[in-house]
Amino acid sequence: YKDLVGNITEAQELLSNSDDTEMKEMAKMELDENLPKKEAMDEEIKVMLIPKDPTDAKNAVMEIRAGTGGDEASIFAGDLYKMYSAFASTKGWKIELVDIADGTAGGYKEIIFNVSGEGVYGQLKFESGVHRVQRVPQTETQGRVHTSAASVIVLPEAEEFDIELNPVDIRKDTYCSSGPGGQSVNTTYSAVRLTHIPTGVVAQCQDQKSQHKNYDKALKVLRSRIYEMELQKKLEEDAKNRKTMVSSGDRSAKIRTYNYPQGRVTEHRIGLTKYNLQATMGGDIQEFIDELQLAENTEKLKEGSTVDG
Repeated sequence: YKDLVGNITEAQELLSNSDDTEMKEMAKMELDENLPKKEAMDEEIKVMLIPKDPTDAKNAVMEIRAGTGGDEASIFAGDLYKMYSAFASTKGWKIELVDIADGTAGGYKEIIFNVSGEGVYGQLKFESGVHRVQRVPQTETQGRVHTSAASVIVLPEAEEFDIELNPVDIRKDTYCSSGPGGQSVNTTYSAVRLTHIPTGVVAQCQDQKSQHKNYDKALKVLRSRIYEMELQKKLEEDAKNRKTMVSSGDRSAKIRTYNYPQGRVTEHRIGLTKYNLQATMGGDIQEFIDELQLAENTEKLKEGSTVDG
């Protein structure tokens, strides 16, 4: 970068002071080549100077819940889980189930899972919000397109040092794990439900046969939910000070539509439409994440220049 700036300064001096036409022509060509390079590098440096969000490096707890649309919404929640599982696999991340409520016709009414690996939360945080699907349901006899929805919540996984929980504030209930249709999976009280009394936040886990392991997993989710509540307050405070499209923290906001008849995926926050629905549902969501990160960085840069100005 220093060399580039040096060359530009040299060429500008030549243009101003030299009487040699040939030298001036060469200096002009050099400027035409180097000025756009410097502009591009300036932008890169600005992005690099944006303070890194420390939560971006954390693992994540993801929650997918079927919304409006009955059985079709549960099936779609299952499709979203498959999409994120496939994406996690391409990144070399590990997925660990915490809690599942099966849908009556397939998919899930609710599924909660941990995602661990490098830079997980920074990549997945943009997925929080309402995802909408438009397609002909398997149960539809008339061939009509229905709209269903599922909500996704992405929490940064909180470490013990992020949020301190006093054991006396936590109520622990145990119950028998239940499978699809509510039948008991085992007769021991291995499933655990934890309630944080001061906030009313609840987390449960019935994935493991061991009550101790379920307790550990439920505690991790409880801690992450309370940590995220604190972050959410901060986000809302920040949102009051600036109008941000990308990470407003509004979980009820419709963020993406998957239209099967047209093979179209529309990302509403940045107005991006792609006709690659099958690839997207197969886990190819990196382009959406990259574009959302770019939009957020651009917002941060504008914000910085407003503050500086």
